[in-house]
Amino acid sequence: MEMIFEKATLEDIDELVAMRLAYLVEDYNGLQDSEKEKIEKSLPDYYKKHLNQDLIICVARENKIASCVFLLITEKPANPSFISGKTGTVLNVYTKPEYRKRGLASKLMNMLLEEAKERKLDFVELKATEDGYPLYKAIGFEESVSKYKQMKYVL
Repeated sequence: MEMIFEKATLEDIDELVAMRLAYLVEDYNGLQDSEKEKIEKSLPDYYKKHLNQDLIICVARENKIASCVFLLITEKPANPSFISGKTGTVLNVYTKPEYRKRGLASKLMNMLLEEAKERKLDFVELKATEDGYPLYKAIGFEESVSKYKQMKYVL
C-alpha cells in the first residue's frame, strides 16, 4: 500500500489521540495511569475545537496513521519580531517505531512549513530533542538566541 501524506480531519480523532499518547509515553518515559486517563479524555474535545483552525496536523498513513506533526498557530499583538502577529509552534513530531528512518517526518515537516507560508506566519519555532535536532537542522531550522530567559509559573 502506498503512503499517503495529508492534513488530518475530524475522522482521525481516535488515531490522533493514540498518536499523541504514544508520543507522550515516549517523551516522558511513561505516563501514570491517572495522567494518561485525563489526557486521553481531554484530547477529543480539544481536537474538535482546534483542528484545522489554529492546529494543523499533517499525517502520513498507509491504512492507519504512521507519522504525524502538529503546528499550533498563535496570534499575538505585532512587534518587530513578528509583524503579522502570527507564529507557529511545532509539536508532537512522532513516527511509530516500525515506520522510522523512512523520511516520513521530514516530508511532513516540509508540508507543515508550506502550510505556515500559506497562512503567512512570521516564523515557526520548536524545541528539538537530541534525536530530532539533525532533522530540523537539515530542513533549515536554526538555533534561536534571545536576550530573554524562558521562564514559567506553574499553577
